[in-house]
Amino acid sequence: MKLLSFVRADGSKSYGIYNDDGIVDLGLRLGDKFNDIKALLAADALDLIHQYVGAATDYTASEVTFLPIIESPGKILCVGMNYMAKRQEFAETNNAPTLFVRFPESQTGHACRVVKPQISNEFDYEGELAVIIGKTGKHIKREEALQHVAGYSCYMDGSVRDWQHSWFTAGKNWQETGAFGPWMVTSDEITNPHELDIRTYLNGQMVQNDNTGNMVHTIPELIEYISTFATLSAGDVIITGSPGGVGKKRTPPLFLQDGYVIEVEIQKIGKLRNPIVSEQRCN
Repeated sequence: MKLLSFVRADGSKSYGIYNDDGIVDLGLRLGDKFNDIKALLAADALDLIHQYVGAATDYTASEVTFLPIIESPGKILCVGMNYMAKRQEFAETNNAPTLFVRFPESQTGHACRVVKPQISNEFDYEGELAVIIGKTGKHIKREEALQHVAGYSCYMDGSVRDWQHSWFTAGKNWQETGAFGPWMVTSDEITNPHELDIRTYLNGQMVQNDNTGNMVHTIPELIEYISTFATLSAGDVIITGSPGGVGKKRTPPLFLQDGYVIEVEIQKIGKLRNPIVSEQRCN
């Protein structure tokens, strides 16, 4: 099942089920109980929506504006240097997971603009698998970790390299630099998240190509590690790291520019696509 968040033509926000022939608006049917996907997950109510999978669709994808799957997660925890090729590119030797945070307001949805900051000359792409937490927990054992996952999505974790300095947070939280979508595929359809091909395309040319089976720290390991020091709540998001092939480490470097198109495609999930727009054109 594919769940998405969106804005209707009248400007109101909703969420729904994505089918090949269109979108079933769950906000029209369940909005009095759950106002978004995060609330649905917090109430452990995913089973309630299965009855609407075959319902008549309300809109086509072109009639709505996509939002980040979870528009306001309590936490967005990002994992750096989690593929061997990426570690080699950056000469990373630390064996512990590298973690940093994104703020919810730095996100945007599928087919929406990703904004290149005016101050940056090194705005980079990073295609990643996003994990959406569905069951709250702390001190979660890795053997039980996937029971806490509601689903998976694509993420383009845009990096303002010349503002990462000695740590990542400043380079990861500019407005509209992280794209999240187009939808969440529920975990019952992806029983093993470590067998998915992950690719990034810039202007139609493949620039990253790997498989989630090559993660250094697996999703269960990451959930166990993070939940040791923080409660993972329903609706929280873990972005699991980018493969090698990022623009900064290419010769010559390859950075995102106004007018470019970036796409992140993950097997069994779909393709997230966003145009790059310079901050100057947004003002």
